[in-house]
Amino acid sequence: MTSATRTKDPVVVIIQLTGGNDYMNSVVPYADGHYRDARNGDLCIGEDQVLKIDDEFGLHPTMAPLKELYDQGDMALIHGVGYPNSPRSHFRSMDIWHTCEPNKVGTEGWVGRAIRDLDPGGENPVTGVHIGQGLPRALVVPGVTVASVADLSTYGLLTGIEQQKQREKMLERFVNMYGRAIGTGNVKEYLGRTGLDALKGADILKEGLGRYESTVEYGTEQISRNLRDIATIHCADLGTRVFYTQLIGFDTHANQKPVFEKLWTDLSRAISDFWDDLRAHDREDNVVMFLFTEFGRRVRDNGSGSDHGAGGGCFVIGPSVRGGMHGEFPSINPKDLEQGDLVPNHDFRGVYSTILEDWLQLDAVPIVDGQFEKLSFVDPLMATA
Repeated sequence: MTSATRTKDPVVVIIQLTGGNDYMNSVVPYADGHYRDARNGDLCIGEDQVLKIDDEFGLHPTMAPLKELYDQGDMALIHGVGYPNSPRSHFRSMDIWHTCEPNKVGTEGWVGRAIRDLDPGGENPVTGVHIGQGLPRALVVPGVTVASVADLSTYGLLTGIEQQKQREKMLERFVNMYGRAIGTGNVKEYLGRTGLDALKGADILKEGLGRYESTVEYGTEQISRNLRDIATIHCADLGTRVFYTQLIGFDTHANQKPVFEKLWTDLSRAISDFWDDLRAHDREDNVVMFLFTEFGRRVRDNGSGSDHGAGGGCFVIGPSVRGGMHGEFPSINPKDLEQGDLVPNHDFRGVYSTILEDWLQLDAVPIVDGQFEKLSFVDPLMATA
Protein backbone atom coordinates (compact mmCIF):
# COMPACT_ATOMS: atom_id res chain seq x y z
CA MET A 1 0.00 0.00 0.00
CA THR A 2 1.09 3.62 -0.24
CA SER A 3 2.28 5.90 2.52
CA ALA A 4 -0.38 8.12 4.02
CA THR A 5 -0.61 10.76 6.70
CA ARG A 6 -1.63 9.27 10.03
CA THR A 7 -3.54 11.08 12.74
CA LYS A 8 -3.60 8.11 15.14
CA ASP A 9 -0.81 6.42 17.04
CA PRO A 10 0.46 3.25 15.35
CA VAL A 11 -0.59 -0.05 16.94
CA VAL A 12 0.92 -3.52 16.52
CA VAL A 13 -0.86 -6.84 17.14
CA ILE A 14 1.58 -9.73 17.66
CA ILE A 15 0.49 -13.35 17.27
CA GLN A 16 2.93 -16.00 18.47
CA LEU A 17 2.59 -19.33 16.67
CA THR A 18 3.84 -21.57 19.45
CA GLY A 19 5.51 -24.87 18.65
CA GLY A 20 7.32 -24.13 15.39
CA ASN A 21 5.13 -23.44 12.37
CA ASP A 22 5.96 -25.41 9.23
CA TYR A 23 6.63 -22.41 6.98
CA MET A 24 7.42 -24.62 4.00
CA ASN A 25 3.85 -25.97 4.10
CA SER A 26 2.42 -22.51 4.85
CA VAL A 27 4.09 -20.78 1.92
CA VAL A 28 4.58 -23.76 -0.38
CA PRO A 29 7.35 -23.84 -3.02
CA TYR A 30 5.13 -26.07 -5.11
CA ALA A 31 7.13 -25.72 -8.35
CA ASP A 32 10.40 -26.89 -6.79
CA GLY A 33 11.11 -30.58 -7.41
CA HIS A 34 13.15 -30.73 -4.21
CA TYR A 35 9.98 -29.92 -2.26
CA ARG A 36 8.15 -32.87 -3.82
CA ASP A 37 11.14 -35.11 -3.09
CA ALA A 38 11.25 -34.06 0.58
CA ARG A 39 7.55 -34.08 1.34
CA ASN A 40 5.71 -37.29 0.60
CA GLY A 41 2.12 -38.42 0.87
CA ASP A 42 -0.22 -36.18 2.86
CA LEU A 43 2.47 -33.61 3.64
CA CYS A 44 3.13 -32.76 0.00
CA ILE A 45 0.83 -29.91 -1.05
CA GLY A 46 0.44 -30.30 -4.79
CA GLU A 47 0.19 -27.66 -7.49
CA ASP A 48 -3.50 -28.45 -7.84
CA GLN A 49 -4.06 -27.77 -4.13
CA VAL A 50 -2.10 -24.63 -3.31
CA LEU A 51 -3.55 -21.15 -3.49
CA LYS A 52 -1.08 -19.84 -6.04
CA ILE A 53 0.49 -16.44 -5.53
CA ASP A 54 2.91 -16.77 -8.45
CA ASP A 55 4.55 -19.42 -10.63
CA GLU A 56 6.66 -20.74 -7.75
CA PHE A 57 4.81 -20.29 -4.48
CA GLY A 58 1.34 -20.74 -3.09
CA LEU A 59 -0.41 -20.62 0.26
CA HIS A 60 -1.71 -23.68 2.06
CA PRO A 61 -5.27 -24.46 0.88
CA THR A 62 -6.73 -23.64 4.32
CA MET A 63 -5.52 -20.04 4.01
CA ALA A 64 -8.18 -18.73 1.61
CA PRO A 65 -9.11 -15.79 3.89
CA LEU A 66 -5.42 -14.80 4.05
CA LYS A 67 -5.10 -15.18 0.28
CA GLU A 68 -7.79 -12.50 -0.04
CA LEU A 69 -5.72 -10.18 2.14
CA TYR A 70 -2.64 -11.00 0.08
CA ASP A 71 -4.46 -10.26 -3.18
CA GLN A 72 -5.56 -6.90 -1.75
CA GLY A 73 -1.92 -6.02 -1.11
CA ASP A 74 -2.40 -6.16 2.66
CA MET A 75 -0.17 -9.12 3.55
CA ALA A 76 3.62 -9.47 3.41
CA LEU A 77 5.42 -12.81 3.53
CA ILE A 78 8.89 -12.54 5.06
CA HIS A 79 11.04 -15.46 3.89
CA GLY A 80 14.12 -17.00 5.44
CA VAL A 81 13.81 -15.56 8.94
CA GLY A 82 15.88 -16.92 11.82
CA TYR A 83 19.39 -16.70 13.21
CA PRO A 84 22.61 -18.73 12.98
CA ASN A 85 23.08 -21.99 14.86
CA SER A 86 19.49 -22.69 15.82
CA PRO A 87 19.37 -24.88 18.96
CA ARG A 88 16.13 -26.51 17.72
CA SER A 89 14.79 -26.36 21.26
CA HIS A 90 11.36 -24.84 21.85
CA PHE A 91 12.30 -23.22 25.13
CA ARG A 92 15.67 -21.83 24.10
CA SER A 93 14.51 -20.77 20.64
CA MET A 94 11.46 -18.93 21.96
CA ASP A 95 13.62 -17.32 24.61
CA ILE A 96 15.95 -16.03 21.88
CA TRP A 97 13.05 -14.59 19.91
CA HIS A 98 11.63 -13.05 23.08
CA THR A 99 14.82 -11.42 24.37
CA CYS A 100 16.94 -10.92 21.22
CA GLU A 101 19.80 -12.71 23.00
CA PRO A 102 20.99 -15.71 20.94
CA ASN A 103 24.31 -16.01 22.81
CA LYS A 104 23.17 -15.76 26.43
CA VAL A 105 20.03 -15.99 28.52
CA GLY A 106 18.26 -12.64 28.33
CA THR A 107 16.29 -11.04 31.13
CA GLU A 108 14.30 -8.38 29.24
CA GLY A 109 11.73 -8.93 26.51
CA TRP A 110 11.89 -6.92 23.31
CA VAL A 111 8.17 -6.08 23.43
CA GLY A 112 8.44 -4.95 27.04
CA ARG A 113 11.31 -2.66 26.05
CA ALA A 114 9.19 -1.23 23.25
CA ILE A 115 6.30 -0.61 25.67
CA ARG A 116 8.72 1.18 28.01
CA ASP A 117 9.82 3.46 25.19
CA LEU A 118 6.26 4.10 24.04
CA ASP A 119 5.19 5.06 27.59
CA PRO A 120 8.40 5.97 29.47
CA GLY A 121 6.49 7.43 32.40
CA GLY A 122 4.28 4.38 32.78
CA GLU A 123 1.24 6.63 32.67
CA ASN A 124 -1.08 4.17 30.91
CA PRO A 125 -1.20 0.68 32.46
CA VAL A 126 -2.79 -0.69 29.27
CA THR A 127 -0.18 0.57 26.80
CA GLY A 128 0.64 -3.13 26.45
CA VAL A 129 -2.03 -5.83 26.67
CA HIS A 130 -1.55 -9.59 26.53
CA ILE A 131 -4.58 -11.75 25.79
CA GLY A 132 -4.01 -15.23 27.17
CA GLN A 133 -2.72 -17.17 30.17
CA GLY A 134 0.44 -16.11 31.99
CA LEU A 135 2.86 -13.63 30.47
CA PRO A 136 5.30 -14.38 27.63
CA ARG A 137 8.88 -13.40 28.35
CA ALA A 138 8.81 -11.06 25.35
CA LEU A 139 6.64 -8.70 27.40
CA VAL A 140 8.60 -8.76 30.64
CA VAL A 141 10.83 -5.87 31.69
CA PRO A 142 11.21 -4.81 35.33
CA GLY A 143 9.13 -1.70 35.98
CA VAL A 144 6.97 -2.12 32.87
CA THR A 145 3.31 -2.91 33.43
CA VAL A 146 1.50 -5.18 30.99
CA ALA A 147 -2.15 -6.10 31.47
CA SER A 148 -2.43 -9.87 30.99
CA VAL A 149 -6.01 -10.84 30.28
CA ALA A 150 -7.18 -14.45 30.06
CA ASP A 151 -10.85 -13.53 29.70
CA LEU A 152 -11.73 -9.92 28.98
CA SER A 153 -15.18 -10.08 30.54
CA THR A 154 -13.78 -11.52 33.77
CA TYR A 155 -10.87 -9.11 33.78
CA GLY A 156 -13.23 -6.19 33.59
CA LEU A 157 -14.91 -7.38 36.79
CA LEU A 158 -11.74 -7.71 38.89
CA THR A 159 -12.19 -4.34 40.57
CA GLY A 160 -15.56 -5.47 41.89
CA ILE A 161 -13.77 -7.79 44.33
CA GLU A 162 -13.59 -5.75 47.49
CA GLN A 163 -12.48 -8.27 50.05
CA GLN A 164 -8.85 -7.63 50.90
CA LYS A 165 -8.06 -11.31 51.26
CA GLN A 166 -9.19 -12.07 47.71
CA ARG A 167 -7.36 -9.02 46.40
CA GLU A 168 -4.15 -10.25 48.03
CA LYS A 169 -4.60 -13.63 46.37
CA MET A 170 -4.89 -11.92 43.00
CA LEU A 171 -1.70 -9.98 43.64
CA GLU A 172 0.03 -13.22 44.56
CA ARG A 173 -0.98 -14.63 41.18
CA PHE A 174 0.58 -11.62 39.51
CA VAL A 175 3.75 -12.18 41.53
CA ASN A 176 3.90 -15.83 40.46
CA MET A 177 3.19 -14.99 36.83
CA TYR A 178 5.76 -12.24 36.49
CA GLY A 179 8.24 -14.03 38.70
CA ARG A 180 8.38 -17.05 36.41
CA ALA A 181 8.92 -14.78 33.43
CA ILE A 182 11.73 -12.71 34.96
CA GLY A 183 13.39 -15.47 36.91
CA THR A 184 15.83 -13.24 38.79
CA GLY A 185 15.94 -10.23 41.10
CA ASN A 186 13.87 -9.06 44.04
CA VAL A 187 10.69 -10.20 42.39
CA LYS A 188 8.05 -10.04 45.10
CA GLU A 189 8.48 -6.41 46.14
CA TYR A 190 8.53 -5.06 42.61
CA LEU A 191 5.85 -7.37 41.30
CA GLY A 192 3.39 -6.60 44.05
CA ARG A 193 3.51 -3.02 42.78
CA THR A 194 3.19 -4.21 39.19
CA GLY A 195 0.13 -6.21 40.15
CA LEU A 196 -1.50 -3.12 41.63
CA ASP A 197 -0.78 -1.26 38.43
CA ALA A 198 -2.33 -4.09 36.43
CA LEU A 199 -5.44 -3.89 38.59
CA LYS A 200 -5.64 -0.23 37.64
CA GLY A 201 -5.60 -1.50 34.08
CA ALA A 202 -8.71 -3.53 34.93
CA ASP A 203 -10.51 -0.31 35.77
CA ILE A 204 -9.59 1.14 32.38
CA LEU A 205 -10.56 -1.96 30.43
CA LYS A 206 -13.85 -2.26 32.29
CA GLU A 207 -14.66 1.34 31.40
CA GLY A 208 -14.03 0.67 27.71
CA LEU A 209 -16.01 -2.58 27.37
CA GLY A 210 -19.34 -0.86 26.94
CA ARG A 211 -18.10 1.12 23.93
CA TYR A 212 -17.81 -1.91 21.64
CA GLU A 213 -20.49 -3.42 19.45
CA SER A 214 -19.92 -5.59 16.41
CA THR A 215 -21.90 -7.35 13.71
CA VAL A 216 -18.97 -9.65 12.89
CA GLU A 217 -19.60 -13.23 14.00
CA TYR A 218 -16.28 -14.56 15.24
CA GLY A 219 -15.67 -18.28 15.61
CA THR A 220 -15.81 -20.03 18.96
CA GLU A 221 -12.15 -21.11 18.89
CA GLN A 222 -9.76 -19.57 21.41
CA ILE A 223 -7.81 -17.59 18.82
CA SER A 224 -11.07 -16.07 17.55
CA ARG A 225 -12.05 -15.07 21.07
CA ASN A 226 -8.61 -13.59 21.66
CA LEU A 227 -8.69 -11.48 18.51
CA ARG A 228 -12.23 -10.37 19.29
CA ASP A 229 -10.99 -9.19 22.69
CA ILE A 230 -8.16 -7.30 21.01
CA ALA A 231 -10.63 -5.65 18.63
CA THR A 232 -12.81 -4.73 21.61
CA ILE A 233 -9.95 -2.98 23.42
CA HIS A 234 -8.61 -1.32 20.29
CA CYS A 235 -12.02 0.07 19.31
CA ALA A 236 -12.53 1.38 22.86
CA ASP A 237 -9.67 3.83 22.22
CA LEU A 238 -7.88 3.19 25.53
CA GLY A 239 -4.43 4.05 24.24
CA THR A 240 -3.15 0.48 23.89
CA ARG A 241 -0.22 0.43 21.46
CA VAL A 242 0.88 -3.21 21.64
CA PHE A 243 -1.31 -6.31 21.74
CA TYR A 244 0.09 -9.82 22.13
CA THR A 245 -1.55 -13.23 21.93
CA GLN A 246 -0.64 -16.73 20.83
CA LEU A 247 -1.93 -19.87 19.18
CA ILE A 248 -0.39 -23.10 20.45
CA GLY A 249 -0.16 -26.48 18.78
CA PHE A 250 2.36 -26.07 15.93
CA ASP A 251 4.74 -28.77 17.20
CA THR A 252 3.57 -31.23 14.56
CA HIS A 253 5.91 -34.22 14.90
CA ALA A 254 3.03 -36.59 14.21
CA ASN A 255 -0.38 -36.47 12.60
CA GLN A 256 0.54 -33.14 11.05
CA LYS A 257 -1.97 -32.99 8.21
CA PRO A 258 -5.22 -32.70 10.23
CA VAL A 259 -3.60 -30.72 13.05
CA PHE A 260 -1.98 -28.21 10.70
CA GLU A 261 -5.14 -27.84 8.66
CA LYS A 262 -7.22 -27.10 11.76
CA LEU A 263 -4.70 -24.59 13.11
CA TRP A 264 -4.56 -22.59 9.89
CA THR A 265 -8.30 -22.88 9.22
CA ASP A 266 -9.04 -21.40 12.64
CA LEU A 267 -6.29 -18.80 12.47
CA SER A 268 -7.11 -17.65 8.94
CA ARG A 269 -10.76 -17.18 9.76
CA ALA A 270 -9.98 -15.39 13.02
CA ILE A 271 -7.60 -12.97 11.30
CA SER A 272 -10.08 -12.26 8.52
CA ASP A 273 -12.88 -11.62 11.05
CA PHE A 274 -10.59 -9.33 13.04
CA TRP A 275 -9.84 -7.14 10.02
CA ASP A 276 -13.50 -7.12 8.97
CA ASP A 277 -14.34 -5.94 12.48
CA LEU A 278 -11.78 -3.16 12.46
CA ARG A 279 -12.88 -2.00 9.01
CA ALA A 280 -16.50 -1.91 10.16
CA HIS A 281 -15.43 0.42 12.97
CA ASP A 282 -13.11 2.46 10.72
CA ARG A 283 -10.26 1.56 13.06
CA GLU A 284 -7.94 -0.45 10.80
CA ASP A 285 -5.68 2.21 9.32
CA ASN A 286 -3.24 2.46 12.24
CA VAL A 287 -2.85 -1.30 12.92
CA VAL A 288 -0.21 -3.77 11.74
CA MET A 289 -0.41 -7.48 12.63
CA PHE A 290 2.76 -9.56 12.99
CA LEU A 291 2.89 -13.38 13.11
CA PHE A 292 6.05 -15.25 14.13
CA THR A 293 7.17 -18.66 15.35
CA GLU A 294 10.29 -19.89 17.12
CA PHE A 295 11.64 -21.95 14.19
CA GLY A 296 10.59 -23.73 11.02
CA ARG A 297 10.46 -27.49 10.52
CA ARG A 298 12.88 -29.88 8.85
CA VAL A 299 12.72 -30.01 5.08
CA ARG A 300 12.16 -33.77 4.88
CA ASP A 301 9.11 -35.06 6.71
CA ASN A 302 9.27 -38.02 9.10
CA GLY A 303 6.39 -39.94 7.58
CA SER A 304 3.69 -38.53 9.85
CA GLY A 305 4.85 -35.02 10.60
CA SER A 306 7.90 -32.79 10.61
CA ASP A 307 10.60 -32.25 13.22
CA HIS A 308 12.28 -29.16 14.65
CA GLY A 309 14.15 -27.11 12.07
CA ALA A 310 15.82 -23.73 11.69
CA GLY A 311 14.87 -21.18 9.01
CA GLY A 312 11.24 -20.13 8.80
CA GLY A 313 9.24 -17.05 8.01
CA CYS A 314 6.88 -14.38 9.27
CA PHE A 315 3.60 -12.82 8.17
CA VAL A 316 2.76 -9.12 8.39
CA ILE A 317 -0.77 -7.90 7.71
CA GLY A 318 -2.51 -4.55 7.49
CA PRO A 319 -3.46 -1.68 5.18
CA SER A 320 -0.06 -0.04 5.69
CA VAL A 321 1.85 -3.19 4.78
CA ARG A 322 3.72 -3.43 1.50
CA GLY A 323 2.15 -6.64 0.36
CA GLY A 324 3.97 -9.40 -1.45
CA MET A 325 7.02 -11.51 -0.76
CA HIS A 326 10.08 -10.06 0.95
CA GLY A 327 13.48 -11.62 1.35
CA GLU A 328 14.65 -14.81 -0.30
CA PHE A 329 13.06 -18.20 0.27
CA PRO A 330 15.98 -20.42 1.38
CA SER A 331 17.16 -23.10 -1.02
CA ILE A 332 15.65 -26.53 -0.39
CA ASN A 333 18.25 -28.27 -2.50
CA PRO A 334 19.72 -30.96 -0.21
CA LYS A 335 23.27 -29.69 -0.86
CA ASP A 336 22.33 -26.26 0.55
CA LEU A 337 20.74 -27.46 3.79
CA GLU A 338 22.35 -27.43 7.22
CA GLN A 339 21.65 -30.61 9.16
CA GLY A 340 18.60 -31.10 6.95
CA ASP A 341 17.21 -27.64 7.63
CA LEU A 342 16.54 -24.47 5.68
CA VAL A 343 19.32 -21.94 6.27
CA PRO A 344 17.93 -18.59 7.45
CA ASN A 345 19.14 -15.57 5.51
CA HIS A 346 17.41 -12.72 7.35
CA ASP A 347 17.96 -12.12 11.07
CA PHE A 348 14.72 -11.97 13.04
CA ARG A 349 15.99 -8.86 14.79
CA GLY A 350 15.95 -7.12 11.42
CA VAL A 351 12.23 -7.91 11.13
CA TYR A 352 11.70 -6.49 14.61
CA SER A 353 13.71 -3.40 13.63
CA THR A 354 11.43 -2.67 10.69
CA ILE A 355 8.36 -2.86 12.92
CA LEU A 356 9.95 -0.79 15.66
CA GLU A 357 11.45 1.94 13.52
CA ASP A 358 9.27 2.19 10.43
CA TRP A 359 5.97 1.55 12.16
CA LEU A 360 6.22 2.39 15.87
CA GLN A 361 8.80 5.15 15.26
CA LEU A 362 11.16 3.88 17.98
CA ASP A 363 14.93 3.46 18.01
CA ALA A 364 15.36 -0.27 17.47
CA VAL A 365 19.04 -0.52 18.42
CA PRO A 366 18.65 -0.59 22.23
CA ILE A 367 15.56 -2.79 21.96
CA VAL A 368 17.07 -5.54 19.77
CA ASP A 369 20.65 -4.96 20.98
CA GLY A 370 22.23 -3.93 17.71
CA GLN A 371 21.75 -2.91 14.10
CA PHE A 372 20.38 -5.46 11.66
CA GLU A 373 19.38 -5.36 8.02
CA LYS A 374 15.81 -4.21 7.55
CA LEU A 375 13.34 -5.17 4.83
CA SER A 376 10.83 -2.59 3.62
CA PHE A 377 7.56 -4.38 4.27
CA VAL A 378 5.65 -1.57 5.97
CA ASP A 379 5.04 2.03 4.96
CA PRO A 380 6.86 4.46 7.26
CA LEU A 381 4.64 6.81 9.16
CA MET A 382 4.44 10.33 7.85
CA ALA A 383 4.11 13.45 9.96
CA THR A 384 0.57 14.52 10.73
CA ALA A 385 -0.59 17.22 8.36
